[in-house]
Amino acid sequence: MLPSSLHRIPFLMWFHLICCRGRKFQQVVYQQEDRENVLRARESGKGVLTAPLRLVKTNRLGVILTFAVYKADLPSNVTLNERIQATDGYLGGVFDIESLVEKLLQQLASKQTIIVNVYDTTNDLHPISMYGSNVSDDGLQHVSTLNFGDPFRKHEMHCRFKQRPPWHWLAITTSIGILVIALLVGYIFHATVNRIAKVEDDCHKMMELKKRAEAADVAKSQFLATVSHEIRTPMNGVLGMLDMLMDTDLDVTQQDYVRTAQASGKALVSLINEVLDQAKIEAGRLELEAVRFDLRAILDDILSLFSGKSQEKGVELAVYISDRVPEMLIGDPGRFRQIITNLMGNSIKFTEKGHIFVTVHLVEEVIGSIGFEMESPSKNTLSGFPVADRRCSWEGFKTLSGEGSTCPLSLSSSDLINLIVSVEDTGVGIPLEAQSCIFTPFMQVGPSISRTHGGTGIGLSISKCLVGLMNGEIGFVSIPKVGSTFTFTAVFTKGCADPNEYKSQQINNQSNLASSEFQGMMALVVDPRPVRAKVSRYHIQRLGIHVEVVSDFNQVLSSINSGKTVTNMVLVEQEIWDKDSVISAHFINNLEKVDCGMPPKLFLLSSSISPSRTRAATSSDHTPPIVMKPLRASMLAASLQRAMGVGGKGKPRTGEISGLSVCNLLLGRKILIVDDNNVNLKVAAGALKKYGADVVCADSGKKAISLLQPPHHFDACFMDIQMPEMDGFEATRTIREVECSINNLIQSGEVSVEAYDNISKWHVPILAMTADVIQATHEKSIRCGMDGYVSKPFEAQQLYREVSRHFQSA
Repeated sequence: MLPSSLHRIPFLMWFHLICCRGRKFQQVVYQQEDRENVLRARESGKGVLTAPLRLVKTNRLGVILTFAVYKADLPSNVTLNERIQATDGYLGGVFDIESLVEKLLQQLASKQTIIVNVYDTTNDLHPISMYGSNVSDDGLQHVSTLNFGDPFRKHEMHCRFKQRPPWHWLAITTSIGILVIALLVGYIFHATVNRIAKVEDDCHKMMELKKRAEAADVAKSQFLATVSHEIRTPMNGVLGMLDMLMDTDLDVTQQDYVRTAQASGKALVSLINEVLDQAKIEAGRLELEAVRFDLRAILDDILSLFSGKSQEKGVELAVYISDRVPEMLIGDPGRFRQIITNLMGNSIKFTEKGHIFVTVHLVEEVIGSIGFEMESPSKNTLSGFPVADRRCSWEGFKTLSGEGSTCPLSLSSSDLINLIVSVEDTGVGIPLEAQSCIFTPFMQVGPSISRTHGGTGIGLSISKCLVGLMNGEIGFVSIPKVGSTFTFTAVFTKGCADPNEYKSQQINNQSNLASSEFQGMMALVVDPRPVRAKVSRYHIQRLGIHVEVVSDFNQVLSSINSGKTVTNMVLVEQEIWDKDSVISAHFINNLEKVDCGMPPKLFLLSSSISPSRTRAATSSDHTPPIVMKPLRASMLAASLQRAMGVGGKGKPRTGEISGLSVCNLLLGRKILIVDDNNVNLKVAAGALKKYGADVVCADSGKKAISLLQPPHHFDACFMDIQMPEMDGFEATRTIREVECSINNLIQSGEVSVEAYDNISKWHVPILAMTADVIQATHEKSIRCGMDGYVSKPFEAQQLYREVSRHFQSA
């Protein structure tokens, strides 16, 4: 019987089996170890391997597996002696190790060569190589344990690739990606740290630069305020004393000298204002006010400013404002006046004949229709001279093309008034090579122009900046030897529709009072030129007079003789009157013979002062009264009142209407003037006394506090700002605190109102009086409790504008 372990022998690819009973194995030379293996096989009943040996035929390494063959089946608890006695023989098998491994490698064939080493590791210290080379390799290898059925013998198989396996592409890309990510993270971290450090360093530098810039800005503002104050203060004294000197008895030569000095002083003040404005523009500190104002009154003032020079040159000066433009607007009237003054000033300087024409329309009107005189732009003009087409001056305006909106986002479109203003002249024009730099600061058209006409060359630059602040645009068209037209837009807000609310702010309220005197009257304007006739009708209609325009004397007589309406006055253009003296005299005779009751009053409209014309007007009884152009409501009302015997019959010269208004307001008023400069005190006191005010002077803020301690009888106080010991701001705050405490005591009943002249609420109007024109100073004066602001040198119109807010006209 074969032992049961024989069934566990693995399949042999090649073997040599020898079966014998008590006989020797053939062709095998047994050593001592082989004998011991046979004995172990007999005693254990299991297969036993020999150590590796060389086979005789193949000279390869191999091993012999020996099993004991028993006579019968043995029980599991058989003893050793029983095994020996039952042994019948031996069964052995020879294993060719090299052939066995090669067959296995063929079954495991792959793309790469596998190197296999088989070792007998029964002795761990000295393993015996059974297969393969003895070349050592430190690479990656796989070690497997081989079991040939003999528990005493230990065998191992070492496997490795002949060449190291290539890296897998996924492993390579993953490794590279991880490496790149690690480098990027490291770089980002390093760059972030460096950036944070740089940003912190830059932030510290920027904060330091910001502090320096703020300090420089404050220093510049203080410098501007100081320079403004120091220059304007003596100029206030010079102009004030010259104005007071004009009220004394002077001969003609002396009056001429004083007027020249006044004109020079005002020119210097204007130059100072322009330089300061330019400095504020560069510093970014130019700000606009938002107050209600009468646009037509401002244009009347500007006409009065240039009327004398235009009359001397014989240049016709006119303003036309569309009926669709509201009476009251909200904006900065001073800056709006400055823009038009700059443009008209340039036109006056460069125009020797023809006209200067200012028009104001709504932008919607221009978009809807080109204008009332665009039928024949070259001939249908104010004076008949050709002009530069104003349509070319606004070609690039985004507002008109619809490309952009300049309206503030905080206001609805229904509250905004977008004006377009054009200033047209028939002057020398601007050379083509100089038109590109016309808005550059301190740029003149040429040296000869600068010497002939003067100026700093910053008026247009300042105007462009102001237009930008008003959310508008400015442009021009100019033709050499024909003329120039400047056009700009400006956005304002609708003012109050109630005229009574701002009646006190209107400078020319004499004309408003006169409107009721002329209400319902009928006038005929004789003028063949449509544009000029339209301007005349506009100004006459402002007085409440119904106006019709005719082109010749025959139409006048026909209209009067028709009897449809009663004609109260006839206004004839001087050009028509001088064309034929015989026809003019015949017209007067026919006018006096009209059978319609009282004949209409006849007036001439003239734009120039001519000595011969003046002599003719005074020597001839047939020459009608002359109404001088430029037409404006106040002057026109005064001229008609004198000639027609209605209303006031005074003969105020240009500018005195405002003086009369101031006189009505200040007559009998007790006013305190506070200034540390004696010259300024004399000038201010003289200016206020001129209008009938009772003036008290104080040279310090402390004296003002003691004088204004309730109860007192002062109606107002003009307070200088820059004074030693206590400036005007501190003095005003102290006065307001005293008034507030007394008002609280009266309201609580702790003191009787009789003790304070029966006045339950004390608040004396305090007006800042300073030569500092910085906007920040104005705002500071309002914050400290002042009620208004008067800059030095002040004039009648400025006094009226501020005082009228607090006093009722007498």
